[in-house]
Order: sequence, then C-alpha cells, then structure tokens
Amino acid sequence: MPSTNHGRARSAIEIPFLIGGSLASWARGGPATTHDLDVIVKPEDASRAQEALVGAGMRAEDPPEPWLLKVWDGDVLIDLIFEPAGLTVDDQLLARAELVNAAAMDFRVMAIEDVLYTKLNALNEHYLDFSSLLQISRAVREQVDWERLRERTAGSPYATAFFCLLDELGIVESRATAAG
Repeated sequence: MPSTNHGRARSAIEIPFLIGGSLASWARGGPATTHDLDVIVKPEDASRAQEALVGAGMRAEDPPEPWLLKVWDGDVLIDLIFEPAGLTVDDQLLARAELVNAAAMDFRVMAIEDVLYTKLNALNEHYLDFSSLLQISRAVREQVDWERLRERTAGSPYATAFFCLLDELGIVESRATAAG
C-alpha cells in the first residue's frame, strides 16, 4: 500500500495484498483488462487499506456490496475485495500467490486457479456470462490444474456447464478423452 501523509511525516503502511481478477490473468498472458483493479486483502485489513489509499490522495466510495470497499485514483476504480466469491482471504490464500512480472513490474497475483474459482463461484441465475471466463481460460489454459478446479467447483451447476463448454470447444481435454 502507498505511503500516507501524517502531518509532515510520511510513513508506509504495511498491508499484505494480492492482485486478483482479470489483471491477475492478464499478468499471465490473459486478455487485456480495462474495467477496474481488483486488490485482494484480508477482511481485517480492508478499512485500513482504504484509509491508506485515501490518505495517498484517492477518493473512497461506499459500495452496496458487503464484500468489498472501493477507491478511485482519478478515473481508475480500485476494488478492495476482502470476501471473494467462495474464498476466505487468509494467510493460506496469500501464500498461494505467485510473483509475476508484467509490464516490467513484479506483481503478487492470486493463483490462477483461485482467480477462476472466484469467477465461477460468482455465476448465478442473474449473472451467467461465460465470455470473460472463456477468454481467460483459452489464454492461460496450460497454466491451470483443470482437474483440481473441476473438483473444487463440483457443487456448482454453472461451473459444470462451463466445463462442458471448455470440453466441447477443445479448450481443455475432455474427461472422456483423458480417460479413453
């Protein structure tokens, strides 16, 4: 997190975080993202992270969603996500992060299976758009443990439908082909 102003002194506030969402997939060769920046923080650090960013000159926004806080850096939206769909942000999630170099910068990004897991868990009868998931999956398919991701999302009918699409489109090897 950036330094904040405290009177005349500036001090760094240490808050562990990861880059998540579409930017985490872009850093691995996925499609470009222009929507927003997803920053993953522990629930107990979310307010402090928002305050640190506001102290660095950004503008806070109170979202209606109970699982994130928002700040604006000019016209760039930063989502501080502390309850991503289906995951707990804890030391284990942070430990699974990977250091990825993109655009000549090192990023600590959410593990790609965790990115896809949260996106699959966000699907429901009101939001059933597979387009970004298909684009990400096609771009990073060699980096994903697909069998493990299938197991983790086995209870979701939307994830099951998504895996059928992946199989039929030849993006991943189908279970039938792998078994035979």
